[in-house]
Amino acid sequence: EVGAVTITDINTSDDYANLQFDISWDNSWKVNTGPTNWDAAWVFAKYRVVNGDWAHCTLSSTDADHTAPTGSTIDAAADGKGIFIYLSEVGSGSNDWNGAKLRWNYGDDAVADDATVTIKIFAIEMVYVPTGAFYVGSGGTESSAFYNYPTTTNAYLISNEGAITVGENEDNLYYDSITLGGDRTGPIPAAFPKGYNAFYCMKYEISQGQYVDFLNTLTGTQDATRYMTETGYRHGTWSGDAGSRTTTTPDRACNYLNWADGAAYSDWAGLRPMTELEFEKACRGTRSAVAFEYAWGTATVCPDASLTISGTEDGTETITTDVSAGACLYGNNAHSGGDEGIGPLRCGIFATGTSTRVEAGATYYGVMEMSGNLWERPVTLGNTDGRAFTGLNGDGELTTDGNADVTYWPDTTASGSGRRGGNWICVVHYLRVSDRDNAAYVDADRYYDYGFRAVRTQ
Repeated sequence: EVGAVTITDINTSDDYANLQFDISWDNSWKVNTGPTNWDAAWVFAKYRVVNGDWAHCTLSSTDADHTAPTGSTIDAAADGKGIFIYLSEVGSGSNDWNGAKLRWNYGDDAVADDATVTIKIFAIEMVYVPTGAFYVGSGGTESSAFYNYPTTTNAYLISNEGAITVGENEDNLYYDSITLGGDRTGPIPAAFPKGYNAFYCMKYEISQGQYVDFLNTLTGTQDATRYMTETGYRHGTWSGDAGSRTTTTPDRACNYLNWADGAAYSDWAGLRPMTELEFEKACRGTRSAVAFEYAWGTATVCPDASLTISGTEDGTETITTDVSAGACLYGNNAHSGGDEGIGPLRCGIFATGTSTRVEAGATYYGVMEMSGNLWERPVTLGNTDGRAFTGLNGDGELTTDGNADVTYWPDTTASGSGRRGGNWICVVHYLRVSDRDNAAYVDADRYYDYGFRAVRTQ
């Protein structure tokens, strides 16, 4: 949660000002063993001059220009699109930091000293995935899973970010394709993000509240492109006109996002789509592969049954069904309690202050709902459009019609994207980390089981 923003310390000689705000979130951590990682908030700002459109604030790229509250660290992005803030020392629990200050270089945005501006600050919970080697494929028989040729039960080691040869020679990366898994050709260029290098991944899928916040900074033309009119399947009640959109279920994962919606959100936020190799890294981490494993690292999953929601669905609701075998939503079953019905749950619903990784349905690094709830939409390595992706971060701005415009991202046709991790309607095998049944599936439409999650290279 981000508090009210105050513009302070205006320096008209060097054309900068500080943006002061409070920030808090729950279930935070920093550990120096095991995953050796932390969660963080990606914080960025938008401004609007009177009678103008919203635009992205250029922040200082120097860490020392920002003021980190006691107990926190600020890591500024080199491109000025935002900062990461996280625990400065090992610990866990809730963060509640007051008086953070970000230096906005308003002169770089051609804003006059005497301009009247409105500022909005946004924060997205992210998880740091460190640099390191990891395996893709589990050694099981998941559909189109990666393996080290010629042995289908040998997972393939990603040991650097160099180009990868795909083919039927010994020690090549390969996979058995059922058409939707990909073309089984390559190479995978060195510029394609493979997950070896560090990146930040959104802790949760894009929520309905986050998507509404995004819509409310768009022009009317952009909003017309990005606003979804689909209803049902726990999409909540959406209302309002362009610039004043609302939803009754802001904490629930946002379904009906097509590829172009997710890419536009990513670009607007200064993030980028993840690749399917990064998907497996974020799930498995540096651990040895487990055959048929789910995102929480075991081959067991909670029974395919209706889940009971306890309490009003206001962001505090919990699940009382026993999910100790592996917390996940799948199987097209109607919920009882809460708003009932079939469809996605709120982001992070299984995690508590005391839950284990399996009970929370968390990945090795602490990313939530990578198995089930809504489809992940990563960039595929299974066709030429996907392999052209170079991992450039978004620049905070969209085209006039509301689309992402970053070079080499899959375009609005969705060619180059795919689907991983399953969703609330799927049968169980789609939920497995290494299942690539739909890894190169091209679909530009909006559906009730489509969500999105972005990452950032820092």
